Amino acid sequence: MAVDQAERVSARRVFALAMPALGVLAAEPLYVLVDTAVVGHRGALALAGLALGGLMLTVVSTGLTFLSYGTTARTARLYGSGRRIDAVAEGAQATWLAFALGLVVLVAGQCLAEPVARLLAGDTAVSAAAVGWLRIALFGAPFILVSMAGNGWMRGVQDARRPLYYVTLGNGLSAALLPPLVHGAGAFGGWGLAGSAVANVVAQTVSAGLFLRALLRERAPLRPRAGAIRAQVRLGRDLVVRTLAFQACFTSALAVASRTSTDTVGAHQVVLQLWNLLSLVLDSLAIAAQSLIGAALGAGRDDQARALAWRVAGYGLVFGVGLGLAFASLSGILPTVFTTAPGVLAEIPHAWWFFVVLQPVAGVVFALDGVLLGAGDARFLRTATLAAAVLGFLPLVWLSLILHWGLAGIWLGLSAFMLLRLAAGLLRARSGRWAVP
Repeated sequence: MAVDQAERVSARRVFALAMPALGVLAAEPLYVLVDTAVVGHRGALALAGLALGGLMLTVVSTGLTFLSYGTTARTARLYGSGRRIDAVAEGAQATWLAFALGLVVLVAGQCLAEPVARLLAGDTAVSAAAVGWLRIALFGAPFILVSMAGNGWMRGVQDARRPLYYVTLGNGLSAALLPPLVHGAGAFGGWGLAGSAVANVVAQTVSAGLFLRALLRERAPLRPRAGAIRAQVRLGRDLVVRTLAFQACFTSALAVASRTSTDTVGAHQVVLQLWNLLSLVLDSLAIAAQSLIGAALGAGRDDQARALAWRVAGYGLVFGVGLGLAFASLSGILPTVFTTAPGVLAEIPHAWWFFVVLQPVAGVVFALDGVLLGAGDARFLRTATLAAAVLGFLPLVWLSLILHWGLAGIWLGLSAFMLLRLAAGLLRARSGRWAVP
């Protein structure tokens, strides 16, 4: 009976946290979709440059997602044991670390942007466009990481609404600036692709400033502590390796697409951004589960954590089926919103149906990822992701280049990657070994 009650309470709390988290998670990819639509009307070259430049910035920022997910795991346990002030103090240490790493990314990125772009793209025109965009956008890197840390500690203390306001305000302002900065307004002729990068920096600066203001208003110790920062780095080690596996996969996919044709990389950009959007929509349940499971285990309620794990997985499956059906019905309409280039539109169907069919799989996979992250089971997640990348995604992606499978081969690799992760997550959840109070 105790477990039944835990399930009922957890269901209400999951949705109370998931809905604001949905807004936060969807805000950035929605902004990128707007960016893609605005830039896409300047032609295939601008779209390909945005795709490559955006990927390189994403590789760096998402490689450091432990600033968000690791911080949530630590703060949620402290919050669950009744130590809110200590939980916020963990957020302060994560913020110091985020700003320091952001400065490193800014300096290193300026030096490495051109050689890395040439390595990935092969095409000189595409790499030049990407480098121009990236060198401006990198000035937002410290603010991207500060916002990650802010999201992390606020999720941990189950404050889901303020991050939604902060991220929405920054991205909304920048989305309004995109058309005039890219295409011009009145006598101003616009900056083209560079205008997209400037708008991106505006979004990150505004959001990070709001997170910093919220942290300063807390009554927690804010002074940097080397020991706490080192502990966060150690906790994030497995998450960094896992993220690098993701980036090796998606970077390889873009590299293969770039070596196929400009139309292929443009089509891949459109479908990939939709994939990223829906992945984060589905991940809103995982974020709620991460916070609640961390708090439950911090309070010693492992029965509640186990019950919640399967409920979240079920919700993910239902949402994934719904999203798959919705985007199947939009296959003939939605791609034209992002580009009018005939070659790009002709390539999109080669990825579209993989994208649609994978939504239910993604719903369960991302939900179980959130469960295991909330439990601090980062080592297992690292190993499972590496295995799925090495055995599934990477071999099929590079075979698609050798055997000329094109965009369909790239998305076949993603399908193998997701199915292997699904199998590993279900086996781990069933074992119950992750639920350690």
